[in-house]
Amino acid sequence: MRIEQITVRKLRMNLKGPFTTSFGTFREKIFLLVEVKDELGNTGWGESVAFDAPWYNEETYKTNWIILEDFLIPLLEGKEIEHPSEVNDIFEPIRKNNMAKAMVEGAIWDLYAKRTNQPLWKALGGTREKIEVGISIGIQPDIETLMSFIDTYVAEGYKRIKVKIKPGWDVEVIRAIRAKYPDLPLMADANSCYRLEDIDMLKELDDFNLMMIEQPLASDDIIDHAHIQKVLKTPICLDESIHSLEDARKAVELGSCKIINIKIGRVGGLTESIKIHDYCKEQGLDVWCGGMLESGIGRAHNVAITTLSNFTMPGDTASADRYWDQDITEPIVTVENGYITVPTASGIGYEPNISLMETFTEEKKVYNLRTLNTVQ
Repeated sequence: MRIEQITVRKLRMNLKGPFTTSFGTFREKIFLLVEVKDELGNTGWGESVAFDAPWYNEETYKTNWIILEDFLIPLLEGKEIEHPSEVNDIFEPIRKNNMAKAMVEGAIWDLYAKRTNQPLWKALGGTREKIEVGISIGIQPDIETLMSFIDTYVAEGYKRIKVKIKPGWDVEVIRAIRAKYPDLPLMADANSCYRLEDIDMLKELDDFNLMMIEQPLASDDIIDHAHIQKVLKTPICLDESIHSLEDARKAVELGSCKIINIKIGRVGGLTESIKIHDYCKEQGLDVWCGGMLESGIGRAHNVAITTLSNFTMPGDTASADRYWDQDITEPIVTVENGYITVPTASGIGYEPNISLMETFTEEKKVYNLRTLNTVQ
């Protein structure tokens, strides 16, 4: 296949309610969507999970657009692509900028699955027709508010609860949850807000039978995580520290974690996600799929990757209506009793709602790869 046209959109969507982590509060999501079109007129869709500021990593939607326009799109000019896994090699001259790369690569995977008339999850090698789903709850004004959210999501059947923690909102919060729900599958996500000197506090969390503590230390660290994993009974899960198969290999060899959260955007796309999944399966490490407040396009890619066999823990891909009054796919991603039924239509399996998408679109450019001119 040959990519002949790429459309990039900037969208702004309001969240139903604020979502707070250790590094900030989100009330809206500004993000990019990309649509790729081949020589036959087929299309594929991808989404950037970069935020509007470099809170999570160094990327933003603005830097993504620059990298797309100046480097990634020109690299695709005139290329004959037999399989989406080749996109990794095409983009190899550009260092990092994984979320920008993943957006385009994901769209090409969607296009490929449609051209070969199969669901994306089957094209990736997935086997599950249903996937277990957990839910992530941000930092709340008080424990009572947090408990009311947990009560609701437990009643809805979610298979795992993840709560965000930070200094001053950690041990007592987890203690309160365990007092009411002693057997609830529960994990704590620190988003890299602790330091090695906080080891005594982190050891207190060993008393609560957590599934994992996600990324307690610095976002670029694997050394100090290895030190604390040696003394913690609770498994450490690495998120922000893992950007590639090589990062995963080094973390495993050092003993930095027992679980890895695979986020497609963070690691540079579906192809690298599969490589990390396969390596962790060989090494006996569990993996799961984290969320980045995606719209339906990005959420659909998460559903597809989670069908691979070593995604043994519920991911963060909750129902779209948990976050949005209106989402931009038909149907929207829905959860029933803690499960998502994987779509059987070709490609991502969720049709983009173009008319609704237009209402959220603030900027759009169309690139013609035959001439590398901006059409509009």
